[in-house]
Amino acid sequence: MSEALQESGADPAAASLRRRLEEQARELGFQQLGVADTDLAPEEARLQEWLARGCHGEMGWMARHGRRRCRPAELVPGTVRVISVALDYLPARGAPPLEVLREGTLGYVSRYALGRDYHRLMRRRLQRLAEWLEREAGPLGYRVFVDSAPVMEKPLARNAGLGWVGKHTNLIGRRNGSWFFLGEIYTDLPLPVDRPWGESHCGSCTACIEVCPTQAIIAPYRLDARRCISYLTIEHPGPIPEAIRPFIGNRIYGCDDCQLVCPWNRHARPSPETDFLPRNGLDAPRLTELFAWDEETFLRRTEGSPIRRIGHERWLRNIAVALGNGPSTGAALAALRARLDHPSALVREHVRWALARLTP
Repeated sequence: MSEALQESGADPAAASLRRRLEEQARELGFQQLGVADTDLAPEEARLQEWLARGCHGEMGWMARHGRRRCRPAELVPGTVRVISVALDYLPARGAPPLEVLREGTLGYVSRYALGRDYHRLMRRRLQRLAEWLEREAGPLGYRVFVDSAPVMEKPLARNAGLGWVGKHTNLIGRRNGSWFFLGEIYTDLPLPVDRPWGESHCGSCTACIEVCPTQAIIAPYRLDARRCISYLTIEHPGPIPEAIRPFIGNRIYGCDDCQLVCPWNRHARPSPETDFLPRNGLDAPRLTELFAWDEETFLRRTEGSPIRRIGHERWLRNIAVALGNGPSTGAALAALRARLDHPSALVREHVRWALARLTP
């Protein structure tokens, strides 16, 4: 599963346990597993510089957790190893992403969010993997994470040999590209560690930097979240900056452009997980239909989906921007005008902006 080599000289019993751990992970549906130590000192300096520049935007929780993000043993006392796993998520079916992006009457939802929320699925499987390890190794301390705590999942996965961090700041595997989720088990069990990826394999390619609609990748391996469409449509709670709105296009939840153009993703494999298949037609939805959803409909249609976490207000905000960037049709104008008196000032302001775009 992991492409890296284990360190030499490992205890035979520990090495055998490590191999069986990989086999168990595969049986649980994970495509990769690797083991890393807890040293993230180089990442700590880079993270502090990134935060000092304000590149995290309004994600204040990134700064509040301080240095625990880079020090696993401070987050979970006793941790000496981090087990990293990868789970492919590219849906096996669905409308072609580039075709949806070219059609201004449709809304684009990031491919990871088309089906069921991955957090619960991965957490259950990681818990089962940790319980298996405890049965095999005896009592141990551990805690599982799936994007749920101050964990530097990409550097840890790189150190565990799962891939390298690309110029777009996503993890890339030589054999599976970047369409996968990451999860971790922090443990006090001193398993043999994998050899980390020592260098990037992006070479001279700058496709992800050039394609970014809002120029959020300000330099190779450096992302300014304040310009990132994924941040603006998901994490950002307030108005989307007017200067950036035209470049968002019809992306209403997240953005995949940097992954869509990455040459390494020609190796990406469709996920066998049926939970990740598109639901409610969100692989190619009509914007006017989505904009008509009231809050009850939104909650019902997004039940079990990662989209639900942004709430109905941000959902309408995002769709208003997409409608303003699309063609000026009677349906689009009628949909927007129907929301002019929405109770939310945030929604009303974005609706007015969209109408001004469509009726100059």
